[in-house]
Amino acid sequence: MVAQQIALFHSQINKKRFNDDSLRILESVLASNDVKSLFQLRSTLKEFIRSESLSAIRHIAAKTVDQQLSTLEFFVGAFAIIGDIESCLALRYEALVLREHKSQIHQWLQVSPVEWLNFAEQSLDNCFYAIAAKVFLKNECFSPSI
Repeated sequence: MVAQQIALFHSQINKKRFNDDSLRILESVLASNDVKSLFQLRSTLKEFIRSESLSAIRHIAAKTVDQQLSTLEFFVGAFAIIGDIESCLALRYEALVLREHKSQIHQWLQVSPVEWLNFAEQSLDNCFYAIAAKVFLKNECFSPSI
């Protein structure tokens, strides 16, 4: 059963179906009670999703902003499901930067200071100081005034 679900998930990704159905399949794959096999499965899925996310990001470069953001959000969700918080936060950062860059043309994409601050706090809470530092350097408004 798990092998079929994994094959279905791989098929969805290979067909570039970055949607909620694919995320539900991923969740069902990880609904195992066997801790040892679950640990190995997460590790295998982590490598697969990392590889596929890099490929997908290269593929979406010429797509619309909506398609780019949708694909990034899919991989953020996939990394969150498998427990790869660092990759999840890194892609969330990329999505925020993309939104900020594109907000010059599409005002509705503008990232609020609160969104940046929440993201920086989540990064710090998860001990990803390098990611949080990027946010703070990028957004000087968070720096304390002296």
